[in-house]
Amino acid sequence: MALEQIFECPRTLSRLRSGPLGNLLDEFCDWLVSHGYRRWTIRTHLGNVSHLNEHLDGYRNGIHESLSSRDFAGFFNAYPFRCRNRGPLEEHVRRVSYSINRFLDYLRDSGIFDSSSGQQAIYHCLLDDYLNWMRHYQHASEGTVGVRCHSITQFLEWLGPDAIPEGLSKLRSDRIEDFFINYAQTMGRSARRSMQSALRTFLRFCLHNGYIEQPLEHAVPILRTYKLATVPRGLTDTQAQQALRCINRNTHVGRRDYAILLLLYTYGVRGGQVRALRLEDIDWEQNQILFKALKHGKDSHLPLTAEVGESLLDYLQNSRPPYAYPHVFLSSRAPYHPLPHSSSLSAIVERCIRAAEIEIPCKGAHVFRHCFATRMLQKGHSLKEIADVLGHRHLGTTFIYTKVEFHALRQVALEWPEEVAQ
Repeated sequence: MALEQIFECPRTLSRLRSGPLGNLLDEFCDWLVSHGYRRWTIRTHLGNVSHLNEHLDGYRNGIHESLSSRDFAGFFNAYPFRCRNRGPLEEHVRRVSYSINRFLDYLRDSGIFDSSSGQQAIYHCLLDDYLNWMRHYQHASEGTVGVRCHSITQFLEWLGPDAIPEGLSKLRSDRIEDFFINYAQTMGRSARRSMQSALRTFLRFCLHNGYIEQPLEHAVPILRTYKLATVPRGLTDTQAQQALRCINRNTHVGRRDYAILLLLYTYGVRGGQVRALRLEDIDWEQNQILFKALKHGKDSHLPLTAEVGESLLDYLQNSRPPYAYPHVFLSSRAPYHPLPHSSSLSAIVERCIRAAEIEIPCKGAHVFRHCFATRMLQKGHSLKEIADVLGHRHLGTTFIYTKVEFHALRQVALEWPEEVAQ
């Protein structure tokens, strides 16, 4: 049995196998082993989950079909009162929560966790209909759908009991304006613009489905922004190379992070494109690499440089966890999986920039894209060439980078007129 590989004490084994979860912990142990957890970490997780087992033993005789979110909510409500003498309470509860979340991952993979048994928000069906409308009628990418979901969820929560089709019929422009003004006062420019776009598309959806009788999208206040009003904020070429040099390439994490940053520096691709890169996208025989399009752009087939190829080989052969995911880059700690979202990759970039002691306003993955475009422009490449490499469909998107080409601006500057003495 799996538990005997981790524990030797008969009393411990007997305690783990008793209670409502006793028949699940052997399989949970196998799941932890298969996902790359070390022995001492597995011991910790099983010990923490045993607290849940003891809690359930108080009112359940066994797990017949599935566990529900109500079971876990009851445990977290009661557990802090049972562990007041176990050291710092907040830290202890945090560690137990982490183990319970891994147990939840196992239950979901096994199909024995019923997440729908808890109370659903009243706007759940309305939100799902809106997101499907975005996919099928607006042809939105999954990334855009995710952003819209986050924004509209906040609006629907603010509406409260009116966040249902019948309640939307009472929606008026002043209520929309009140929500947006309150939201804009506490959020940054990017979040305000995202909410502005999301609200307008949601109100168009409501009109399309007959939930409102007149168009209300113009009730969303206009926040004027000017596309070319600011200079792109990215790394200079010197700073980018400094960030690459500061990575310790003698560690597993360092090899991965170096390969990621070198891809961003060399090709100027988006962080999401690096995160989505698959093993099959690297053509070692033809020395080519494929970056799939994002934001309805164009796929980019680019030459695989020797330096990039060596960094990828170093990571794949020496540091990538041996799991059969198609993605090139995986997490550095168990449970091993592809990087879950773009913010995880931006966090890697930010950590490297901070380690290099580089002070810039923005520290996400996009700073390397600005650096790449600026570098190409300064080397004399045309906007069309830059647009093709960056995957832009329209030159207007690439035009923003011309604001940093000061050498080109000098060529069109007029000479200051001299005053002629009379």
